[in-house]
Amino acid sequence: MNELVLIRHGQSLWNLKNVFTGWVDVPLSSNGIKEAQAAGETLSEIEFNAVYTSVQIRSIETAMIALAYNRSSKSPVVIHEEGKMKEWAKIYSEEMKNDIIPVYSDWHLNERYYGELQGLNKAATVEKYGEEQVHQWRRSYDVQPPNGECLKDTAARTIPFFKDNILPRLAKGERILISAHGNSLRSIVMFLENLSQEEVLKLEIPTGKPIIYKYIDGKLTK
Repeated sequence: MNELVLIRHGQSLWNLKNVFTGWVDVPLSSNGIKEAQAAGETLSEIEFNAVYTSVQIRSIETAMIALAYNRSSKSPVVIHEEGKMKEWAKIYSEEMKNDIIPVYSDWHLNERYYGELQGLNKAATVEKYGEEQVHQWRRSYDVQPPNGECLKDTAARTIPFFKDNILPRLAKGERILISAHGNSLRSIVMFLENLSQEEVLKLEIPTGKPIIYKYIDGKLTK
């Protein structure tokens, strides 16, 4: 059966330090690695046709660690679609071409860009700007942090990417894994579940916990 699995990356080192991360490329913490391992065990029986991640290391790490526990005989391989790596990473064996799980990394799935909040401690930011202001930056739908993205901006890139790249593959009967971030996944879930702006602001996506949807008669349901 065609399925879609969404997974928010495991805890990162800056999650652990309570710091705004956004597009800063921070790896998983030791606990985040364990979360990715647990997710892999949960998903071990699903043979994926393709995997999509953001270009950020915590998203890629989570996908690759999880896939290490997959019982499929196929190997996950990062697909380079431009530049010298497209040429240098070419597979010359037809047998091995058919024995991979392609992994695509794309910036459209990146975390929400937090602009000038990136690298700031969240508690210290509340002390400086006030709880109400920081809450607006973090949890409103269309209020941007200084020189950053709001959730509306994030949705404007993630949802078209999902429609163009993921939905057609699901319609063909494929099983797809997306490893991304809290806000990029919130915007996708908003689209999948037809959530209102108010409803999506209450949506919490925990780190390292797979969300599984079944694709039945053109619709995605949990």
